[in-house]
Amino acid sequence: MEIEIVTLTRQGGRDYNEDVYGHWYDDRHVLCLVADGAGGHGGGDVAAATARASLLAGFALEPGLAPGLLRQLVAQANQAIVARQAEGGKLAAMRTTLVMAAIDLEEHAMVWAHSGDSRAYLFRGGAVVARTVDHSLVQQMVAGGMLDDEGARLHPQRNVLLSALGSATEPPQVDISDRMRLEPGDALLLCSDGVWEVVGDEGLAACLHASRTPRQWVDQIDAQIVGRGKPGQDNYTAIALWVMPDGHDDATRLMPA
Repeated sequence: MEIEIVTLTRQGGRDYNEDVYGHWYDDRHVLCLVADGAGGHGGGDVAAATARASLLAGFALEPGLAPGLLRQLVAQANQAIVARQAEGGKLAAMRTTLVMAAIDLEEHAMVWAHSGDSRAYLFRGGAVVARTVDHSLVQQMVAGGMLDDEGARLHPQRNVLLSALGSATEPPQVDISDRMRLEPGDALLLCSDGVWEVVGDEGLAACLHASRTPRQWVDQIDAQIVGRGKPGQDNYTAIALWVMPDGHDDATRLMPA
């Protein structure tokens, strides 16, 4: 199975970028992640980068899709952030969301994990067939029937999170998916809230329909955010993965932005 990967990260209208992305792969396994830091310059970006370094290093030592393994990796990343918080100053209150996807190329399988409101989407036939559920106040309102998804996307309290990495007193909430089979033509998107809040689920699907390559898809999303963005537009980051049609050699092609 061959997967093509394209990445995007932009500062938006902010003074600095607290988003990070990362990926690691060998002949069989792939790990991709997006983390959106919070806590101010010198805080959020450090939390996100610390989570990335911990997760990629840990996965490289023991790659796999076992839920227990992925949960342990996230716990280690959380502890790495807590350790840096002890340095004080701007690092004391730093946090980061996380979304990551682990893929087994031989078994054509994927498992994702997340904490916070950075999202993973799986598209099949151009439609969303699976999506992470945010750990946020407005998501609770959606679950309670007080808002629909569109209302949540525009709600003034949409950035109030109920979980993120960087918790010293209790473990962050981490949801891990069941194992999902990847099929030729599938498209996977990992993104920070700066992407989905602006474009929306229907907009992400429309961009996919208008694209013939993952590079075009990411460029379409970028153009939508630039066109709709307002002063102070949030940082935005995405990783797009396309499962290539049958007939390709087993390989993973990385195409950084």
